[in-house]
Amino acid sequence: MPFQIKRPTFWLILTILSSTSLSAQPISKYRTFFGTAINNLLVLRSFERGGQSFYLAANVLTLTTRLYPAKQLKVEAGSLSKSLIKLSNSAYSRAMTTAQQQSYNLQDAGISQGFSKEKGISLTIDLCPSHKPLDRVIFTSLINAFKKVKTPVPVALSITGRFMLTHGDDIEWLKGLQKAGDLDITWINHTYNHHFNPRIPLKENFLLEPGTDINFEILGTEIAMLQHGLTPSVFFRFPGLVSDHSLVDKITDYGLIPVGTDAWLAKGQNAATGSIVLIHGNGNEPVGVKDFIRLLSNQAPEIIKKQWLLYDLSETVEDEFSVNRQ
Repeated sequence: MPFQIKRPTFWLILTILSSTSLSAQPISKYRTFFGTAINNLLVLRSFERGGQSFYLAANVLTLTTRLYPAKQLKVEAGSLSKSLIKLSNSAYSRAMTTAQQQSYNLQDAGISQGFSKEKGISLTIDLCPSHKPLDRVIFTSLINAFKKVKTPVPVALSITGRFMLTHGDDIEWLKGLQKAGDLDITWINHTYNHHFNPRIPLKENFLLEPGTDINFEILGTEIAMLQHGLTPSVFFRFPGLVSDHSLVDKITDYGLIPVGTDAWLAKGQNAATGSIVLIHGNGNEPVGVKDFIRLLSNQAPEIIKKQWLLYDLSETVEDEFSVNRQ
C-alpha cells in the first residue's frame, strides 16, 4: 500500500519536501512494492515523480540498487517471502536469511563482518543528526591515501533524515566527489529521527522506543534520500546498533538487510581483515575519526603495495553469500 502519512508525521513530510533542492520534483505514492523482473532484479519500492511511475530495484546477485522507469520493467508482483523463495540461491536472499538468524542480540544484529581474500576493510560512516559540520577530513584523507591505488574509493554512508535537513551543503559536496570519480558511495538507511534518550534502558531506546513510527522512519528517510538525488541501498543500520528479534523482522519485511559492525573504532574495537568498520562523520565522534586517520597512516605502506584496500560493502557481502563460495 502507499506510504500512509499519519497526522503527526504530515508536517515532517512537508519539511522533507521543502528542505530539498528546489529543482527536484516531489515524490508521491511512495510505497513498498515487491516483485521480480529479468536480469536478477527484485523490485522493492514504487513511486511517482513528474507524472511518471518508477521502481527502486535491487540486483540480487550484486546487491546494488537502481531506479527504473516502470515502463522499462515487466514485473511479476508478489510478496517478499515468495520473491525470496524464487531467489533463494542469490547473495541477497542468503544475506537476508543470515541477518534474520543473527537478530537475537540487543546490539549489533545483522551482517557484522564481510569476507575478502585480501587484506582490507569495508568502511561505514554514520551520519546521525548533528548541528556540527561533516568531518570532511575523513573523505579527503581517503582520497589522498588511495588516489594512486584505487579510484573511486568505496565507502558506505549510513544517513538519517534529520542529518539531511541541516546538511544540504555537505551532501552536495559528497555528491560532487562521487560525480568526480573520487568516491563510490553506498547510501544506507539509518532512520529519519534516530531517537535516543540517555535516561532510559537500551531495550526501550532508539527504535525500540514505544510509539515509534517504523514506517515513517524507513520510508520517510528513503523519500528524503531520493529528493536529495541519493539512491537508497538494500542495507539498513540500526541507530545505536540496538534492536530485538521482532524489530529485525520488521526491518527485513521492508526488504532491507541490517548491517552491524565488528570494529567500532571509537569503542576500542580493532579492524581486522574483512571487518565492517564503523566511525561517525557527523562531528560528534572525534576519537573515532582520529583513530581512522591513524589507521590509514599506519597502513600507508601496505596501501601503496595494494595489500590493504577498502572494499565496497555490496561486493563484500556479495562475496560472503554468493553461491560460488558455498
